[in-house]
Amino acid sequence: MNRKLVFLLLGAAAAVAPGIAFADDTPAVTTGQFVANNLWMMLSAALVFIMHLGFATLESGLTRAKNTTNILFKNTFIVCAGILTYYVCGFSLMYPGEFNGWLGFAGFGLPVPDNGMTPDYASGGYTYWTDFLFQAMFAATCATIVSGAVAERVKLSSFMVFSLVFVAVVYPVAGSWKWGKGWLDAMGFYDFAGSTLVHSVGGWAALVGALILGPRLGKYGKDGRVHPIPGSNLPMATIGVFLLWLGWFGFNGGSVLSADPEATSRVLVTTSLAAAAGCMAAILASWTIASKPDLSMALNGILAGLVGITAGADVTTPLTAIAIGTVAGLLVVGAVLFFDRIRIDDPVGAISVHLACGIWGTLAVGIFSTNPDHSFGTQLVGVAAYGIFTVACATAIFLAVNAVMGLRVSEEEELGGLDFGEHGMHAYDLAVGPAGMQSAGATPGAPGMRPSTALAAETR
Repeated sequence: MNRKLVFLLLGAAAAVAPGIAFADDTPAVTTGQFVANNLWMMLSAALVFIMHLGFATLESGLTRAKNTTNILFKNTFIVCAGILTYYVCGFSLMYPGEFNGWLGFAGFGLPVPDNGMTPDYASGGYTYWTDFLFQAMFAATCATIVSGAVAERVKLSSFMVFSLVFVAVVYPVAGSWKWGKGWLDAMGFYDFAGSTLVHSVGGWAALVGALILGPRLGKYGKDGRVHPIPGSNLPMATIGVFLLWLGWFGFNGGSVLSADPEATSRVLVTTSLAAAAGCMAAILASWTIASKPDLSMALNGILAGLVGITAGADVTTPLTAIAIGTVAGLLVVGAVLFFDRIRIDDPVGAISVHLACGIWGTLAVGIFSTNPDHSFGTQLVGVAAYGIFTVACATAIFLAVNAVMGLRVSEEEELGGLDFGEHGMHAYDLAVGPAGMQSAGATPGAPGMRPSTALAAETR
């Protein structure tokens, strides 16, 4: 179907029915607007869905080949289980309707009319079903962030249990405080598309998981030296980042919750500018430190800019979007080096990208927002509240899972690779040694990923 046909159909729909309204005091939305809004939001949901492919390819590229099947399995599980758990209870926890601002629940499943329409949704210009689909993609994303930070040593079954509880309960309750019209929303806290609600919440949980699990074997020497563990596939990691950037057009653009051309195009512009600025800043910083350009830092710089702009993509100017992205790009390089210095092993840099830059992006709303009602103090309260809540919940879940079923694989499984130890299969048809160690991704001197050898030297 070409664009002309789409516009003809929208025009015909608008001509046949002038508006949709469910009550006298509900503003009418023209049928053309209603159709356009739903089409755009469903397309945005599809773009956010593609982000999961980006996360899977990025994570598998930044880690060793002997763990590829395990990583791809985790990412597949998160999407499918996340959508189902969000349907069962997550969506109703996050959007409970009238509640006390802290915790509410609208019931199991999707308790709405068969046509997915209520007065509130009609006035908003999209259906309940469209809203659920779009939000379900966000919920799964939050758990995917954790996957990267605990990669290559977490027990698969334990991570699956954590993901189910996190998507079903922790993320929805946190989301209800702002997007569900809870207490932080009433206070004036602002997070347009999830720098904190999605990325920092996932980042805090990732930090807790990395701390409880401890570093991968061989990552840090007894003398305090950092031993880089090369990733297996730079091209795959690069493809993953560009898939994520593509998906971010739906992540941020769809959060406008309408097909308003002016608002949507502005968000897409600020999103792109921040990503580009983040990349350039990360290249400059890492090149200055290591005396060589580092592709992994350039890729993380793109993600840093995207995460940073997500909180205020609709309330910043193009120039301030560049400023936000630039700071995020510098911040992610510094955060990677900092976490290595304090011996927190994060194979893909998830904590640096999503937690550090998510916090920055949220606070940046209080500095750069074009809305005078947004304040730095309120943003700081929101960041602190989400940090305390997520750390407490993630710690409780990880410790409970560890006590019941264990959290980390055995030393033998970790050395041999989780593909063989957890799945009994390998992602690639490569030579396998007696302990199940694949040659790819385990060869000293293979192309480095995060951080490069030169950058690692700076953390000694």
